[in-house]
Amino acid sequence: MIILELNDVEIDYCTVCKGIWLDAGELEILLEDGKEKDYLLASMQKDLHSREKKIKCPICHKKMDKVFFANSRQPTLDQCKNKHGIWFDQNELEDLLRKGGVASDHKIMVFLANIFYNKQMKGEI
Repeated sequence: MIILELNDVEIDYCTVCKGIWLDAGELEILLEDGKEKDYLLASMQKDLHSREKKIKCPICHKKMDKVFFANSRQPTLDQCKNKHGIWFDQNELEDLLRKGGVASDHKIMVFLANIFYNKQMKGEI
């Protein structure tokens, strides 16, 4: 894992699987104040029917819950039961932000596009 920084938020990035770990509260900071933040956070629900393999929290090493946001079952994210943070598989953070109505020119979207050069973010797919 490598650590990238945006506005004093450390974004842990796995160079092998291309996943992103955000510690508790970091997603809120990245989204700043706004309707997107309120919408996404208020709509988080535990996915009781997920068949995805549960992964362990990098902090407490307990199996994390599968959660989804915004009345959409995709992407299904991994959230620590002890609220240490959220794990995003490759492209899941961008997908979540897009579905949550975050504009493509929002600083987090620009940051992700520039750092990870995701083709979907640049409109190449």
